[in-house]
Amino acid sequence: MNNLIVGLGNIGAEYADTRHNIGFRVLDALAGASNAVFSDRRYGFVTEVKVKNQTLILLKPSTYMNLSGNAVRYWMRERKIDPARLLIVVDDLALPLGALRLKANGSEGGHNGLRSITQQLATQQYARLRFGIGGDFARGQQIDYVLGPFSADEELVLEERIPLAVEAVKSFALQGIDRTMNQFNNK
Repeated sequence: MNNLIVGLGNIGAEYADTRHNIGFRVLDALAGASNAVFSDRRYGFVTEVKVKNQTLILLKPSTYMNLSGNAVRYWMRERKIDPARLLIVVDDLALPLGALRLKANGSEGGHNGLRSITQQLATQQYARLRFGIGGDFARGQQIDYVLGPFSADEELVLEERIPLAVEAVKSFALQGIDRTMNQFNNK
């Protein structure tokens, strides 16, 4: 069965190590563990990995964050993905650094990438893995914060938490959202 796993981020070297690109980093770790290589395809960089009897189509949209929905809609149609098999990996300012929260659906929480996906799919009924990037910024500095790099200390936290996010993605494909939420939301 096919699953579409979308990591949100912005393309380009200037964004590569920013907080906003944690979705890309989680997918890079998942692909790297399987020696899978992304190829530049329509609306994004795509690769596939197998996890037991599941195929995970990994998508890093090349549309920039605010237009992520275009890529998601295209690849869902192209690969005939059931909405229940879609998982979006996204950064979240409201969660402490490294915290993981899976949700079966919900609002966009002010996130432009999720807003675009909701608009293009005409529903909020899609799973998301929210990866906490913390919210330690001064009033009015949100954009600089999310588009800024992680500190050396934060990178140490990510070394532990990104592999856990990868395991959550695999669990989603194998067990579904409900069991995965029960297993990972308290870790």
